[in-house]
Amino acid sequence: MGSTSRKKRATKRERRDSTLPEGHGGRVLDKLLLLEQVIPRDEVLQVLHDTGCLDARRCTLTFEVTCWLVLAMGILTDLPIRQVFKAARRLYPDEDTPHRSSLCRARQRLGVAPVRLLFERLARPLASALTPGAFYKGLRLMGIDGVIYTVPDSPSNAAAFGYPKGGRGSGAFPQVRKLSLVELSTHAEQAVVLKGIREKESGEQSMAPALIRHLQRGMLLMWDRGFFSYKLWQAALLRCELLARVSVRLILRPVQQLSDGSHLSKLYPCPHDRTKDRWGILVRVIRYTHDDPQRVGCGKEHVLLTTLLDAEKYPARELILLYHERWEIELTFDEQKTHMTPPRPTKPAHLRSETPLGVVQEIYTLSIGHYVTRDLMAEAAAQSEQDPDRLSFLGCLQILRTRLPECPASVKERADWMGVFLAELAKEQTEPRRNRINPRVIRVKMSKFAKKRPEHRGLKRLERAFTEIIVPLPVAQPATG
Repeated sequence: MGSTSRKKRATKRERRDSTLPEGHGGRVLDKLLLLEQVIPRDEVLQVLHDTGCLDARRCTLTFEVTCWLVLAMGILTDLPIRQVFKAARRLYPDEDTPHRSSLCRARQRLGVAPVRLLFERLARPLASALTPGAFYKGLRLMGIDGVIYTVPDSPSNAAAFGYPKGGRGSGAFPQVRKLSLVELSTHAEQAVVLKGIREKESGEQSMAPALIRHLQRGMLLMWDRGFFSYKLWQAALLRCELLARVSVRLILRPVQQLSDGSHLSKLYPCPHDRTKDRWGILVRVIRYTHDDPQRVGCGKEHVLLTTLLDAEKYPARELILLYHERWEIELTFDEQKTHMTPPRPTKPAHLRSETPLGVVQEIYTLSIGHYVTRDLMAEAAAQSEQDPDRLSFLGCLQILRTRLPECPASVKERADWMGVFLAELAKEQTEPRRNRINPRVIRVKMSKFAKKRPEHRGLKRLERAFTEIIVPLPVAQPATG
């Protein structure tokens, strides 16, 4: 009985194998061993098992091979999918690379679930107690904010995500909004939420509750004024400390004046509850401005709310300066949109997937690729006793792409190689941050071309060649008289 069972398991395991021969390190995609330093192979196999991605027969592109291929696309974003496969596998004689259509079908077969689950299991805070700028008096600095991606203008993407609305009508490309919870010191995403731009409750404030469950005690969460609501504050308050900017129009009547100029007040669900003084949540209010005319918002009032009520332990001036760490989350989005997948002539939208499933898969793949890069940067910074902010993301990403095929298969050799690799990353330092002026203005002049409208989408193929439609015109006769 035991022998029969073992034979069945062996047969089942054989059917899951790829028909491609294994290369270095016992891997089909044998030039991705460096990724396993952050993404354990056992974790990939586990998420495939947990999401039911089990191959019933031997084939070239098994679920495991396809999953690693999709993960490689999050790093090698400038390559088409067939070239990503070539970059991920060494050259072997008499072996053909799978056709693009086969790779795209394998990617669709894999779906979103394994990649999403893998990101959820990988994402964790990277900063330690020794990481510079990661904590404020024992509280880990976290931020929430959103970013919008444009996606290819295919009928399926348009139906799934919708076009943005504006004064001149619908936008030219469908869009997806991503809301992220980020560890500010390392720029590492901890959780994401995705919604189409026209879906109900697709605003940042309505999407934020889905990220609240990822917060923990010992965290200090910062967000901008567009996120504030009584319910969201109440939900986050149960899990972590808060420091947030709010509108100056919010009614915050002083309850107690504090020594540093801030004061205590109460938040209420609605004006009627304020009148009855019920359901109030005690908060600390910090009001300030600045007097530098070169900076945005000179002379304008700014209001911060916080759950850190002790003015002696948490002085207002420190919290004002601390709030500006929230802008580190903008660099996270800049790294993903500008550096990992920059615009180029062959890619008019931020993403390149023509189907909704591919779009969501691509976003999670980009997040995993960004996390892998940031994980390696955090390790390099820790070994060289640097602040992760002092390392260049673009420089480290380029090194990762360059060194990816060099990672040795031998475990002993790999350990020595990783030491040299991390030392190389640690040398990619940036200059200290300088004072910058960022006025809120349109940086690109509006195009003179006509706006893209429904009649410009889904155009039929041309039936006649250009040579068949040329009509010579007679020479114009000069006017007489």
